[in-house]
Amino acid sequence: MYKKQFEIRWSDVDANAHLANSAYTNFMSHARMSFFSDQGFSLGVIKKNGLGPVVFYEHMYYFKESFLGQPITVTIEVSGLSEDGMFFMFEHNFYNHKGEHLAFCEMQGGWIDLTTRKLTGLPDDLLQLANRFPKSESFKVLTKEDTRKHGVKPKPLM
Repeated sequence: MYKKQFEIRWSDVDANAHLANSAYTNFMSHARMSFFSDQGFSLGVIKKNGLGPVVFYEHMYYFKESFLGQPITVTIEVSGLSEDGMFFMFEHNFYNHKGEHLAFCEMQGGWIDLTTRKLTGLPDDLLQLANRFPKSESFKVLTKEDTRKHGVKPKPLM
């Protein structure tokens, strides 16, 4: 399990004076990029390979409030990866300084080729690194069908 600690800043709270929804997303994103870097996927390596990570969805579940000035810990566990590394899934958990569970999020994403702007698998050297990611107990090999498991599809305005 990967852990990243943050302190809740003034800019992270909303009108209710607790951690804002958008701050959870920002903390997860920052934690993921730190995780990738620690796993050999630094921003430089990602850019050198012409790749960009994209988010397909983030499903949040909130359990307890958190407030300005409090430390929080965001954890990451890899709960899915496709055979070619194109798709990935993370479980994020948020904890306060007492170890109380604040929130849970399942996040799914993939890699795009920044030239073609299309989804792509990982090059062999990065795929080898990805296959060594620490995995959750619920880890599964992802398929394209898993990216539409909730049945939500795009539809035009008219």
